[in-house]
Amino acid sequence: MVFLSQKPSLCNNMAAPGRHVGRYIQKNGRFLTNNFEQLWGHRSFGWSPALRQQATEAKKESTENIVVPRKKTWSKEAVLEALASTVGRDPTALHYCFQDDTYLSPKNASEFKYFTLAQESGKNAAKFFINNNPKFFTKDFAEPHIPCLMPKTVSLHLEEVSEEALKERINLRRVTAAVDMYDQLLQTGTAVSMETTHDLLDLICLYCDRNPINEDALQTEDVRESERRGPWRKIRYPQASELKSNWKEDNNAERIFKLLPERDTKCYSALIRGMVKHGAYAKAFSMYTDMLNDRLTGDVHIFNALILAVPDLKEKNTERWDLIVELLTQMNQQKIQPNLQTFNSVLKSLKRCASYAKTKSPLILNEMKAMGIAPSLATYDYILSVFCRIGPSSQHNTAILQEVMSELAGRSLTCQDPDDVLFFCNAMRVCLDNKDMELAYKVHSLVEVGENRKLLGEPFLQSTYYGRFFNLMCLMEHIDVVLKWYRQLIPSLYYPNTQGMMDLLQALDTDSRLDLLPEIWKDIVSLGHHNRADLVDEILTLMAREKHSPEVQESFATCALDVMNSFDSDKVKPPLEWTASTLSNITVLLLRAKKTQKAWNMLQLFKSNNRVPSVELLNEFLSVCHSEGSPQKAVDLVQLSAAFCQPATSQLAKRTLAEFTLTEEQRAILSKLEPADESSD
Repeated sequence: MVFLSQKPSLCNNMAAPGRHVGRYIQKNGRFLTNNFEQLWGHRSFGWSPALRQQATEAKKESTENIVVPRKKTWSKEAVLEALASTVGRDPTALHYCFQDDTYLSPKNASEFKYFTLAQESGKNAAKFFINNNPKFFTKDFAEPHIPCLMPKTVSLHLEEVSEEALKERINLRRVTAAVDMYDQLLQTGTAVSMETTHDLLDLICLYCDRNPINEDALQTEDVRESERRGPWRKIRYPQASELKSNWKEDNNAERIFKLLPERDTKCYSALIRGMVKHGAYAKAFSMYTDMLNDRLTGDVHIFNALILAVPDLKEKNTERWDLIVELLTQMNQQKIQPNLQTFNSVLKSLKRCASYAKTKSPLILNEMKAMGIAPSLATYDYILSVFCRIGPSSQHNTAILQEVMSELAGRSLTCQDPDDVLFFCNAMRVCLDNKDMELAYKVHSLVEVGENRKLLGEPFLQSTYYGRFFNLMCLMEHIDVVLKWYRQLIPSLYYPNTQGMMDLLQALDTDSRLDLLPEIWKDIVSLGHHNRADLVDEILTLMAREKHSPEVQESFATCALDVMNSFDSDKVKPPLEWTASTLSNITVLLLRAKKTQKAWNMLQLFKSNNRVPSVELLNEFLSVCHSEGSPQKAVDLVQLSAAFCQPATSQLAKRTLAEFTLTEEQRAILSKLEPADESSD
């Protein structure tokens, strides 16, 4: 007898051989099929030659269609890059660097600067702790590896006198320690390789024979200095004349250079570039002459530095140009190929030659094209500085920028020169000077291509660029277009200053969209501009200038009360002062919204702040009292006018006697004010 519970096990035992056979056929099925086709092709009975040819062609096609793809090696950041490509910029969010700390939410450009510096200060403090305590940060959890997050070697490990110890000091940028180690090597008679000597000279000339500034030590020293001098003493900053030439005579670079048994071009290059960098221009040309006397040829870096020094060495524009031509001729004679930096140095020097540069700059561009060197953004910036100087606008200025934009349109740019970051800001300045909105859109479209936004430069240059773009838009575009860009740029990319908000208010006034003023006032408060007296007075003047629908007047009155709170708030720094126009505008707005009691309270502020209301305001207040049927309020208003010694008090009294139903007591009060005012006249 078979139980039901035993049936599944019996079935499984019977199915086991079947499973093994199926797996065997699946694994070896392809092998059996291929062998069967080969045997079938050899026997070929019953097949005609045409059928055999078709079978052979089909077999070839099947083998040719199978293409095994090559293994693709993905970078470690591929997944992050793919995810980043799916996310766009949120125009309503702050800059991404502030998203981790909600407390650091800047409202304006100054707070953006302070909070950014605060974050950088925290990063520097963390790096200082990590680099000085590397034993606590030995584990690397990041995948992929992030080198900048790992400790860096900042302390010296090699104390013996050797060339390796000298290299260690050079890599750590310890100028004084490297010079001391070099002197010890010479004293022991140890020869230093020429490559290490080149690195040492480069280090000394780069930092002008001084150790690099340690930010932490500098801040500590400033604190001690301020404590010693006292809080009332200001720290003295060096003047421009003091910073012009820092190169000391017979410093360690020159001393080591003179001790060298053999001097090559790289040794001269290090000293010449260091002298130009730190303001010793005449000495740099003297060093170049010594190099020629040693029958050595220069390199492209030497000539680039000397060309930059020409405007500071010569005063007349003709002498400057002649010296630049002479240097270029010597480059040609020494068979030195100029690079992009060479031509940029020439254009940068010509920029300081005023109108003389307009005739020579096209020659430099033609030479660049002849040599196949593509200009960088800095090249175009120098051209704009030469042909589009600040002053009366002309069509020629726009034509130059039009040609530049037609050549750069749609290109993803990279930084090739430190001055590349100046191009977009100056290009937008040209658009603003010429009131060319179409050209401004072309410039901004180039900024939006790829990662070209990174070439806008530091936050100050970015703010200047977007400020000019927004200013031009407020002048030239319809208010709907202005508001669209306003929502896209603020606050993710641009924090408008007071002038930017004034331009927006003028654009609203031009297109008769004053109903949006309360919304703009909220943005003014969030941006921290509600303590600007000129901006507050402008928005109140626009709201009080004309009468609007009841709904708009109600929103204007609410906005006026919010403005009034800014005057009374202790948080507003510097505090706002009441003016007669500000008090009058707020009172008018409250009257038009039928908030008579609050408007009467505003009249009391005139007296407490020693301000006198205008006659127009008193007449409008009297009209509101008449429409509301408040004779007592009208009598009080005339008495208040008499307290301010207004010349129009008699006219207000006559009008009140004629338009209002008064009691005998009220008429007696007004009759006393009327002759008194007439006698005073």
